[in-house]
Parts: sequence; C-alpha cells; structure tokens
Amino acid sequence: MKVKQIETIAAVATPTGRGGVGIVRVSGPLAAKIAVSILGHCPKPRHAEYLAFKNSDQQIIDQGIALYFPAPNSFTGEDVLELQGHGGPVVMDMLLRAVTNAGARLARSGEFSERAFLNDKLDLAQAEAIADLIDAGSEQAARSAMRSLQGVFSKAVHGLVEEVTRLRIFVEASIDFPEEEIDFISEGKVSSQIEAQLKTLAAISSQAQQGSLIREGINLVLVGQPNAGKSSLLNALAQRDAAIVTEVPGTTRDIVKEAILLEGLPVHLLDTAGLRHSEDLVEKEGMRRTWEAIEQADVMLLIIDNNQGFGEQEQAILEQCPEQISTIVVFNKSDLEKDLDGQPKSGSFDLSQTQQCLISAKTGAGIDELVDLIKKLAGMQTSGEGAFMARRRHLLALDHAQTHLQFALDQTNLHQGELIAEELKLVQQYLGEITGELTSDDLLGKIFSEFCIGK
Repeated sequence: MKVKQIETIAAVATPTGRGGVGIVRVSGPLAAKIAVSILGHCPKPRHAEYLAFKNSDQQIIDQGIALYFPAPNSFTGEDVLELQGHGGPVVMDMLLRAVTNAGARLARSGEFSERAFLNDKLDLAQAEAIADLIDAGSEQAARSAMRSLQGVFSKAVHGLVEEVTRLRIFVEASIDFPEEEIDFISEGKVSSQIEAQLKTLAAISSQAQQGSLIREGINLVLVGQPNAGKSSLLNALAQRDAAIVTEVPGTTRDIVKEAILLEGLPVHLLDTAGLRHSEDLVEKEGMRRTWEAIEQADVMLLIIDNNQGFGEQEQAILEQCPEQISTIVVFNKSDLEKDLDGQPKSGSFDLSQTQQCLISAKTGAGIDELVDLIKKLAGMQTSGEGAFMARRRHLLALDHAQTHLQFALDQTNLHQGELIAEELKLVQQYLGEITGELTSDDLLGKIFSEFCIGK
C-alpha cells in the first residue's frame, strides 16, 4: 500500500556549478509556510512573482521568480514551491540553507520522482523515464524516453493487463460456478484470447527491445592478429584518432575503449591486443585481457588482413569464441586490390555460415555496410528507434510474462482451469512489476464490478 509522505523535502534542482539561473525546489506540507518565511507571503497558485529571497534574519539572499503549486496539481502531488534565483553555487547553498532552517530536510536522490510515483502522478516506468530522459545520449534516446514519460509504454502494458485480468475472471467463474454452465475453456474462447494476448505481448517486447538497445547499447570488440587494422577500424568507426596506428605489429598492448554512436545505436567499442603466439610477458597479458573482452562482448569483429587471408590463427579464434556472441569476419585493406574469396587459406573452418564483410578502414570503403550488419546482429530495427524507452528489468519481466502466458495456452488443451488461472495470475504479477502496480490484490473488486456473479 502506498504511504503518504509527511516530511517536507528540498533540493537544488539545477546542475552543480555556475549558471545564469538556479532553482531550489520544495515539496511537502510545509511548502506554503516556507514560502511565507522566505518571501514574506505565499504566491498565488501557479502565478510567477518576482520577489526577494530572505533568510531567517530577514537578510536578502537573492531576488528571483517564485512559483507555488498546491496539491494535488503539482509534479509530486504535494504542495510544491520553486525558487528561481541566480545560479551561483554560494547563492544556491545559502538559499537551500534558509529553506531547511524553515522546516524542510534535504531530499534524497530521486525523492521528488519517488513521491510523484507514491502519489499516483506517474507509474514506475514513467518515473524511470525521467532519469532516462536526463541521461539520454542521442536524439533517438531522448525521443524514446519522452514517449515512456508520456505513458506510451505504460498504456501498452496496462492494456494487456486489463485483457489478462478480464480473461482470468471468466476462467475463475467457469471453475467456481459450474452450475451456471459457463465453459469458456472447452469452447475454445480462452485459447483464442490467449493467442491474441501473446501476439500483443510479442509486439510490446519487440518495441521494448529496441528501447533497451537505444538506452544501453552493445559491447563491440575488435579482434585479430597484429597489424590486421583493428586500430584503424576503431578510428574509422569513432571518426577520430582514438587509437595509435603504426606499421609496427603489436602497437596495441592493452584494451582501448571508445563510446560511440552508430546511427543512433550506442556502442561500447573495444580495440584489443593482437592475438598471436608470443613469449613476451606484456603481449601475453594483453592477449589474456583480449579474451576477457571477447567473453563480455555482444558482437565480435574478427579483423583479417585481406592480403593474408583466413588462416589457422583466425580459425582458432572462431573455434574458441563463445557461441552466444555474434561474429562478423571483416576482411580489411580492400584498397590493396585483393578480392575476397571467402575460403580459408589453411585449416578446415567453414565460413559459409558466418557473416562476412569486405572493407578498407583506410579509405572508408564498406564501412557503411559493416555498420548496417552490426546493427542487424544487435537486433536494431531499420529506423534505429524504439517506440519507448525500456530497461533490462522490463525485458526480463516481459520474458517471464510471455513464458507463463504460453504455459496458460498449453493448459487449455488439457482443460486445466485452475492451472490456467494461476498462470494468468503470474502474468499479471510480472507485468505489474513494470509499472509498479500489481493487479492480483484488487482482482476481487474487478470480479464484482465486471461480472454478474449472482445470476
């Protein structure tokens, strides 16, 4: 049960440092009283007033705009006071001290958004979208976070929860009141509705996957023998000289990390030490770290000098690479006019089932095709933009919901009404984790309001 907050909280709502404007935000039952203490009176609701800000000794700290939003028509659902003054850190600190001396306490991280959630001003997914909007690293991420904040994700989840709840009501009615001769299960109505819900859930999951990719991105590791062109490719993808490039093999001894955007997809790019047989202790440590990076990667690019071709070393890398990692074999240095034959020079590894790309990191030829292939393997749709922002916990909850909804469908063939109802209950719970509202507790009210049980 949501508990009503009784303490008044305050914090500086603008970034740390110097700026033209700084804002101190207050939320709670003492907001109006604090306004009188600081301003001399409480401003008219939702009207900006230019006033002097004073401390408890009636000394003027600053002058600026004051805004008052009485509950429940505020962001947090509580009385809210905003004091907009000059954005110097000393001024903000003095103003915040005056507010706390007047009865407020310092807010915890995210406490304003937490109170908005507790007071039903937004749900959990929307509250998380606020942080995602602030942390957005691209226009696509910002637009997706804004859609989540506007409730696009939540409405989709709530709509599905309503359908599952309604179906569960019918199933339980069929179990509890057999004398009414209501047998939705044997008539095939339950299975057809569950199948429709599975399609809806799959569509939501697909959009959420895109949002998660836009938010969290992928780990992309560049692997290959020394002097294959890994660092040159990193520079080409980053569009700057992020790594040292020389003709001397083994230039890169440690992991070089670079955060980039590939057409809206955040990529954590790692250039690694060349993999080859060596007794040099530094090179051996670099190669150990290379394999650590490979194990944590989502996509691996195996870079090969197109003049040297695919050989035993490359075959050994592919054979040792974990199966869950998507791999692209990248034949580099196409500017040296050697055609890709697609077959290993030695060894017996079959490349026909492996994604391949011919590029020149030096001239940029083939880079666009490589980027498209990376996005495809990462699961990024052509638009590169999800309908809403999502997190890994959302994806996990959706996966669990899909699993139990499929279990419920399987039980319809066996006419196991109790098991169907239990699986639907679990679906409700997992979907409720996304928005922070579990529907199982209020199912009884749903039954009385939507189903004529005494008939």
